[in-house]
Amino acid sequence: MSGLVNALVIIAVIALVVVRQCSAQRISGGRPWWVLPGVLLFMALREPGLVDPHHRMASAVVLGAELLVGLVTGAGWAWTSRVWPAEDGSLWSKGTRATALVWVGGLALRAALYGVAVVLGVHQGSSALMVALAATLLIREGLLARRAAAISGPHVGPVVGAAVRQEWKDRL
Repeated sequence: MSGLVNALVIIAVIALVVVRQCSAQRISGGRPWWVLPGVLLFMALREPGLVDPHHRMASAVVLGAELLVGLVTGAGWAWTSRVWPAEDGSLWSKGTRATALVWVGGLALRAALYGVAVVLGVHQGSSALMVALAATLLIREGLLARRAAAISGPHVGPVVGAAVRQEWKDRL
């Protein structure tokens, strides 16, 4: 039953992420950005089976590659997301076409890794996917939080001056 629960959690998180990526979303400096990745990591590590017991070394290598792909995908996602200040000083983000390409590339690399694992006889459970998804979300949210802090800084109050808004519009 836990495999079904893991699959449902993965599907729900991916649906949430895609909806959030495709629509403008307010970046809230007060919310803990690490909660969703933390929950995914907890769920992935709560059960044994992260590493295939029959192919420990190959499984660890594939898992490491999966984590690397997750980190690169998350960083690419954050760097290609558009971040801008609104009139009231709040910050917003939205994925771009380049963000969609990053996602497609990340999915293609994950599919290739899955194929390599099958050829090597390594069984990858849903835990490995959840760890990689947690890494993707953790790096993405962390980089977006850092970008938001750099944009807002102490000089931007509740009302952003017209010159600052225009400068950011020109940049984007």
